[in-house]
Amino acid sequence: MTDASKMHFKSVNYTGQAKGRRLIITGAVHGNETCGTKGILRVMEQLDKGELHILNGSVTFVPITNPLAYQKGERSGDRNLNRNLFPTDTPQDFEDHIANWLCPLLGQHEILLDLHSFNAQSQPFVMVGPRNNDGTLQPFKHEAEERAMARILGVKRFVDGWMATYGAGVQRRLRNHSEVQTVLKYGVGTTEYMRSTGGMALTLECGQHFDPNAPDVAYRAIMNVLAHFGLIDAPKPQPIALEDMEYLSMIEVHDKLDPADAFSRTWSSFDRLSVGDEIGRRADGSAVLAPFDAYMLFPDVNAKPNAEWFYLAKVSDSFV
Repeated sequence: MTDASKMHFKSVNYTGQAKGRRLIITGAVHGNETCGTKGILRVMEQLDKGELHILNGSVTFVPITNPLAYQKGERSGDRNLNRNLFPTDTPQDFEDHIANWLCPLLGQHEILLDLHSFNAQSQPFVMVGPRNNDGTLQPFKHEAEERAMARILGVKRFVDGWMATYGAGVQRRLRNHSEVQTVLKYGVGTTEYMRSTGGMALTLECGQHFDPNAPDVAYRAIMNVLAHFGLIDAPKPQPIALEDMEYLSMIEVHDKLDPADAFSRTWSSFDRLSVGDEIGRRADGSAVLAPFDAYMLFPDVNAKPNAEWFYLAKVSDSFV
């Protein structure tokens, strides 16, 4: 039986002799997503053997961010670490204790690469941040540099618009302003928190959980980022050509309204929809139809009433 109270948190830092960028790379934020852990440990082994050297700046590796979830082999320990990620003086669950350690650690760095995997069979993709803005939801000023980093990770699919789309759904569901702010905080994970400290951050979804190639995707991305920011002596990786990219923007979230609302078929993220396609049926029998040509994202068959059921994204042509 796992005793979470005896677990500790581990990060490993490598610092070069010359000045440079401060990078942090995390794996196993979700305990059943182990490709990042494998990629990180492979790079650390090369560093420890002297096959690779950090010359400029520093990199901190967190191979297992959520040790309880990792030991359980499940997505979460007590709850989803990648939501409501803030320090707290009154920790209620194991993930709160992680946040009290992880958030200050993130704040010591400039750049985050967070490595994940997903359930359905599909190609790897990157979740990128917002455009530069001075708004209240997610102010940001590193758009160009963050998107340049995204283009050297070695994947072809890019998605943005998470926080804005999630936030629009929250605003629609709730009227009490204080409650809105509480629920908006639930949308904050590792990358959102990192950006709130003034840094930049990317989530790389390396492939399906058990895809044997997913750890290689993670490893290649780490090596590319180290080279891109000049931490190691290696040629800078070439960015993917804009014409070879698939760039999607999350546009809207649709809520489950009743426990009897049901999908018409089993959906996976990035399934394509044409305008008018049936997505599901409401409890009263009315059809839920695609309002435009879209991609399905994050369908949740276990969604509760008055919560997000699925997101829709569509192709955008203006990544930079």
